[in-house]
Amino acid sequence: MPVRNKTVARDYLELSELLARVKEGVEDAFPDRYWVKGEISSWSPRANGHCYLNLSQSVDGKQVADIRAMIWKWQYPQLKVFFEDTTGQELRAGITVLVRVQVSFSELYGISLFIDDIDPAFTVGEQALAKKKAIEKLTKSGYLDMQQELALPRLPYALAVITSKTAAGYGDFRRHLLENGAGYAFRLDLFEALMQGEQAPASIISALLEAQEHPYDAILILRGGGSEMDLSCFDDYDLAVAIATCPVPVITAIGHDRDYHIADMVANRYVKTPTALADLFLDAYAEEDATLDMLEARVRKAVSDRLAGMTRTVDAAVARLRFAVEMRLRQAESALALQEALIAKSDPRSILRLGYVLVTGGDGKVLKTAARVRAGDRIGVRFADGALTATVDEVKQDARPGRA
Repeated sequence: MPVRNKTVARDYLELSELLARVKEGVEDAFPDRYWVKGEISSWSPRANGHCYLNLSQSVDGKQVADIRAMIWKWQYPQLKVFFEDTTGQELRAGITVLVRVQVSFSELYGISLFIDDIDPAFTVGEQALAKKKAIEKLTKSGYLDMQQELALPRLPYALAVITSKTAAGYGDFRRHLLENGAGYAFRLDLFEALMQGEQAPASIISALLEAQEHPYDAILILRGGGSEMDLSCFDDYDLAVAIATCPVPVITAIGHDRDYHIADMVANRYVKTPTALADLFLDAYAEEDATLDMLEARVRKAVSDRLAGMTRTVDAAVARLRFAVEMRLRQAESALALQEALIAKSDPRSILRLGYVLVTGGDGKVLKTAARVRAGDRIGVRFADGALTATVDEVKQDARPGRA
């Protein structure tokens, strides 16, 4: 280095003077108020009523700008209420905002921004745009329909629930499902996760990965209602991919009727509320009960019809048998009567009563021909009213005698 042999008098500025010139230059360069887009990277309301924060900008995940900002205590309450009433979201770190600022420079604290207005519609629009881009990316990658290839069991029993343990929606879901009047039984295992805020997507993904290591029939992601901003974590792209690629059917029940998130779009199915989710499973069991009741009624009717048919068949067979027996009896009675008539007709006593006689030989046998009788034989003659014994004096035979 060169050696200085003598002291040289130099012109210089006091630091305060230099900074005063900087302040003047900054204020001359930025005389107006400007609308600035930035992410709130830090947020610190103070007890004195002022709110201190940092606005930053990132490109491809790398921070490229950062500056201190402040909202005076006489403006902070109004801006906070206005933003939160319009968006339904808390004004806090981690969200992107469009604010109107006055550029200021302090000799002690450097450059900073004073915020006096905020556009809540911009924040809502930014999130809507991010949601649209995420949906396009999911569609292009084929994630939207992956869960639809999984079949939910007809009667789901083992259920993993991802939610906050203290969430009101979880309590409603448990009561409605487990205290059902029909007595249907379910197994519920809770996997706790944050359900709103910047850390919610990563927390839900972690719970989802843990749950899918076990043999569940379905994994349920649920929370009660909330503002659009509170539920914006369910539009996260990485969470959507985790749901889409889960090997177990995922069912979502997020928010109220007006809410529809990317998580709902990629899930196997979604319902509007936790209570409606409980009804989904209860209805499945009730439908199965109705089917079984219908089958039972059909079996009972088939058996009844069969028995009725068999009874009719038996009755008809009995009737035919009775008729056949009666006919046989009648025929037998007729035959018997005929036999009786024949017997009665051929009874010698009947013949005798007609004036005929019965002649017997000496051996007592009936004589049917004169050829068997000789003169001098003794014969018996039987009349209807008596009998006599006689001796044959003479036998006269016809020219054509009959057989003996």
